[in-house]
Amino acid sequence: MKLKQEILSFNLKKSLFEFFSVFFAVTFAFLLSQWNEDRKDDLTESKILIEIYNGLKRDSLDLALDEKYFKVNIDAIKYFNDITNNVEVNNDSLPLYYFYLTRDLLTIQNTSGYETLKSKGLEIIKNDSLRKSIIDLYEVTYKLHRKFSEEYDENKYMKNYFEKINDVIAPHFIFDSSNNIIGLNQPIDLENHDKNIVKSYLWKLTVNRNDRLGATRGNQKKIGRVRRLIKENLK
Repeated sequence: MKLKQEILSFNLKKSLFEFFSVFFAVTFAFLLSQWNEDRKDDLTESKILIEIYNGLKRDSLDLALDEKYFKVNIDAIKYFNDITNNVEVNNDSLPLYYFYLTRDLLTIQNTSGYETLKSKGLEIIKNDSLRKSIIDLYEVTYKLHRKFSEEYDENKYMKNYFEKINDVIAPHFIFDSSNNIIGLNQPIDLENHDKNIVKSYLWKLTVNRNDRLGATRGNQKKIGRVRRLIKENLK
């Protein structure tokens, strides 16, 4: 009887040992697999964030150039306002300001990092605040910026403003033998009707250019904030 009990006890211990051995082996394998998956997700997250960070750096540089561009536009408006008011201007500046007065602007946005993020799944960004900031930047700010820069009819400067201003001012231009603009006859002494037309268009250009300049500066700040959040997350 005692022998049977010892055998039963041994078999029970053996079974329990085998059970716990299998249990711990399966649990360890699961945890190891989960750890590997988490590690892969962490590496993927870091790579995507670095790609977005670098793309935003290029966008920030592009916006800095856009800011300079709008400042030249605004200088051009002031230049033509002076012409309209018979204030003497430097003829050498005319070709540059004439070129930039109603020139349109194309929007360049580096979205490859964000597209990669969407393909992998937005939830791969674990930090909720960072994820929401990235989505807001690309889905709201960037799309609005492109829409107002390229699609909003009022901001199509060449289409809306060039012809009316040109019809009044261009007859006073001076050209060289190669048909290059080299200046204009001053003063141009416009009739009040023509002067008011030009000045109304220049006023509208001023409002629009300042609006786009303000939006450009605002977008630079938003990009800077997202880049700071990414940098903190990658530490």
